[in-house]
Amino acid sequence: MTSTAVEYYLSAFTQQKGKFIAPWFSDQRRAALDSFQQNGFPALRQENWKYTDVRSITKRNFILTEKGNGSVPKNQINSIRFNELDCHELIFINGHFSSKNSRIGNLPDGVILESLVIACDIHPDMLQKHLGNNANYTIGAFTALNTAFLHDGAMVYIPDDTVLEKPICIFYLSTETKHSFITHPRNLLILGRNAQATVIESYIGIENADYFTNSVTEAVIRAGAKLEHYKIQQESEQSYHIGNFMAQQEKDSRLESHSVSLGGKLVRNDITSNLAQPGASVTLNGLYMARHRQHVDNHTLINHLEPHTKSEEYYRGVLDDHARGVFNGKVIVHENAQKTDAQQSNANLLLSDNAEADTKPELEIYADDVKCSHGATVGQLDKQMLFYLRSRAIEEDKARSLLTYAFAEDVINRIKFVPIRKRLEDLVIGRLPDAALIREFAA
Repeated sequence: MTSTAVEYYLSAFTQQKGKFIAPWFSDQRRAALDSFQQNGFPALRQENWKYTDVRSITKRNFILTEKGNGSVPKNQINSIRFNELDCHELIFINGHFSSKNSRIGNLPDGVILESLVIACDIHPDMLQKHLGNNANYTIGAFTALNTAFLHDGAMVYIPDDTVLEKPICIFYLSTETKHSFITHPRNLLILGRNAQATVIESYIGIENADYFTNSVTEAVIRAGAKLEHYKIQQESEQSYHIGNFMAQQEKDSRLESHSVSLGGKLVRNDITSNLAQPGASVTLNGLYMARHRQHVDNHTLINHLEPHTKSEEYYRGVLDDHARGVFNGKVIVHENAQKTDAQQSNANLLLSDNAEADTKPELEIYADDVKCSHGATVGQLDKQMLFYLRSRAIEEDKARSLLTYAFAEDVINRIKFVPIRKRLEDLVIGRLPDAALIREFAA
């Protein structure tokens, strides 16, 4: 099956290669395709994929979408926006940039906010310097596929000493089409020295739409810069989502990554941060909620490469029905990384006897002067707390919903950006019974 799937994408590449952007990217594209052909798709025997079977993806023949494939009513576009936010918006429909629906306001001097297709014409030198440098296609089939089939995405560049006050919202909307389709969104985020920006990636699917999103985001965070990054995944529960986020951090840089997964039939999120110079720090904050037969896999990797670097990681999962959640958080403290401070925590709440959580926190320490810890829990709702709420005349179903929200709220409250926190509160509460009651208590 894997061999057949590989052959399908090799054939699709041959048929589509004339439609890809940037001739100067062809060598990297070809190398990525060769790597994909050599290594194929991941299998359960591979340690990083032992809990996630991708055969439901590889047995399907997803087709590449054409620009303009899929019409979206204006009210549907408006419904996905953060209407309470004054932000810059890039909107992609079925993988292609929609200029008529996007809204980019006045930008400070030197700031670049464009689709990759446009940026290739206007800023080719910058793209040639950075695009693909941090996305290692040799160790990941899906990153290799994204690199080989790269056709559109977002480019963000913030010059030195520039603070972008307005957040950047990047929406990837997938609609129903005649055939099952695949998109390969690629985002390139570059923050100069002491620059600051907030970037929000939203992946949204129309209910029952059948498609596969294979996204890659590369972030370059220069010395003293700060990136606040959000990924909100609300794909159709009939869809598949594989996402890779890779960050390279310089001296005293700061990355805050907030990942929320609510949709998708099969979801895999990979996040890698390389703390490459002293003083760099990263916080990974994650929430995943799955129901029915959803499968959500979160893999994180933090490389402490130099002294005086810091990482914090907090992931929580809420699993119901026959859903399965996977968390694998790996922290590597390299030999030269003395004075490292690394903390990691993963907690999972099972709402059903049939739900399953697999958690694997990992620490590899090759330095001797460090402060590191990790922990993981899997459990059900606290019976004593349920009894307490029942004794206050709260019905059992409502009490369970309140406790479930309180569990998820621990992650949501770590989000300092109030409009995003409020949006996530609404999304999480909307997934639970008795939403009106929970909103009353949460107010």
